[in-house]
Amino acid sequence: MAPALLLVPAALASFILAFGTGVEFVRFTSLRPLLGGIPESGGPDARQGWLAALQDRSILVPLAWDLGLLLLFVGQHSLMAAERVKAWTSRYFGVLQRSLYVACTALALQLVMRYWEPVPRGPVLWEAQAEPWATWVPLLCFVLHVISWLLIFSILLVFDYAELMGLKQVYYHVLGLGEPLALKSPRALRLFSHLRHPVCVELLTVLWVVPTLGMDRLLLALLLTLYLGLAHGLDQQDLRYLRAQLQRKLHLLSRPQDGEAE
Repeated sequence: MAPALLLVPAALASFILAFGTGVEFVRFTSLRPLLGGIPESGGPDARQGWLAALQDRSILVPLAWDLGLLLLFVGQHSLMAAERVKAWTSRYFGVLQRSLYVACTALALQLVMRYWEPVPRGPVLWEAQAEPWATWVPLLCFVLHVISWLLIFSILLVFDYAELMGLKQVYYHVLGLGEPLALKSPRALRLFSHLRHPVCVELLTVLWVVPTLGMDRLLLALLLTLYLGLAHGLDQQDLRYLRAQLQRKLHLLSRPQDGEAE
């Protein structure tokens, strides 16, 4: 039992790192563009043409740096999700395989956020400047971001947050209950293999719905949108399973309570 208990601090450390990274990601994607911080546009060159901007070294260099950071994150996230790599990490790290994946993903995302280079001098795709848009558009974006993050947190709880973070695997291992995924139905396992990111629509809202869309934010939104789109492979069987699960839960909610008068 003692060696098994040593796994718990490692899983908890991975969870704390991931949780802190998630909080920082909210600040990076929502609070910074909506409430201030480093501006995403501005200065005398903010309205220069896109062709001229793509020839400006002061714009291309930070964009290339940001692209490299995003490719590093996408590469890590995809490589460690490959079946061959998962089998290798499971062989050497055992029940900590998911915790290792979560920790590496959090570290890669930390690199993106800490070393991200804004491009304040480049052109913008859109920007709310004139009143009343300068007041109402940021407010609307703020409301949509709050709703999106609340939905994201709710969906993560529904999809078994403890299992996503690797905590449940260690808990089951310590108690001798086996692998949590082994208790799930084949249709649920098939759905999870196709749906790596259950919060796609909400994340896309956070990425695109901003008052000012500068070049670095456009790069971030475009690349992550492509990645999220390619990571999804739902088919009709998956959709039928989701519809059946939704109908089952709605039936449970609408069923009369025991002892209720007829």
